[in-house]
Amino acid sequence: MKKQIKTTLPTKSYSVPTTALGVNDDISLAKYISEIQKFPILTAEQEYEYAKKWANEHDNIAAERLVASHLRLVVSVAYDFKNYGLPVSDLIASGNMGLMQALQKFDPERGFRFSTYAMFWIKAEIYETILNNWSIVKLGSSANQKRVFFNLTRAKRALGIMDNSLSDEQTKQIAEYLSVPESDVAHVATRMSARDVSLNAPMNTDSDSKDILSNMSDSRVNIEENIEQLEFKRHGYELLRKHLDMLPERDREILKARRLSDPVATLETLSQKYNISRERVRQIEERAYNKLKEAILNETKTPKKVHKDED
Repeated sequence: MKKQIKTTLPTKSYSVPTTALGVNDDISLAKYISEIQKFPILTAEQEYEYAKKWANEHDNIAAERLVASHLRLVVSVAYDFKNYGLPVSDLIASGNMGLMQALQKFDPERGFRFSTYAMFWIKAEIYETILNNWSIVKLGSSANQKRVFFNLTRAKRALGIMDNSLSDEQTKQIAEYLSVPESDVAHVATRMSARDVSLNAPMNTDSDSKDILSNMSDSRVNIEENIEQLEFKRHGYELLRKHLDMLPERDREILKARRLSDPVATLETLSQKYNISRERVRQIEERAYNKLKEAILNETKTPKKVHKDED
């Protein structure tokens, strides 16, 4: 959808700057802002006429004039979010994409100004960009969490909270102020205070300091130990299967049901199945387990070496 929007509006006839769909490296942000100031702000009647021509006739010139007159609106909204760690140019690019989406969906016959409708789409696109780039771990997945993310600073300022780490009482106050669950406030506040750290970042400010990755211990089991453990498990499984098969059928089935199954069969269930008492089931289980244990231990015992006395 976004790719289609990018190619919908040609820029030849009305000279909308190429950065209408994103501020690129070939033009500075200051120059871009200077250029978009040249486009006139439309009256409500002009907005309606251009929007109607675009909706009914797909008039590209009308669409370009409608978009160009709102590029400064995008810049204004983008600067409201300049403290979220992303370049303003990236926010403007996202906002312009939102402006394009607003143009595609705007219905001039509903009586709203295009600027009012576009504001929603511009902010939505900027919100999404910030959330996707704030952390490699997804931050806000619900509407309430997104509400907290974009209003936490304002809420703390309004409530006079200066602490970075929120107490339970402060979390409750912010939750009530924003009308969201306390759990969402606690989750987002914690994530916002713990930014991602590069594993290649130095451990301290010394120029010769090793990076974090170099100082992390390797807890992996080496190949030799891993192979030895796998062989031990394989041998143990073979012994278990071998000596289980040597048990009487009923003993074997009761032992498997009581010790080797998930969920474990109850004594009541097995007593009904074999038409014996629960105590008898327990006795058979215990007897079978001891037989199995003894057989495996006997087979794994290391033969003692016999030393003959020298003459």
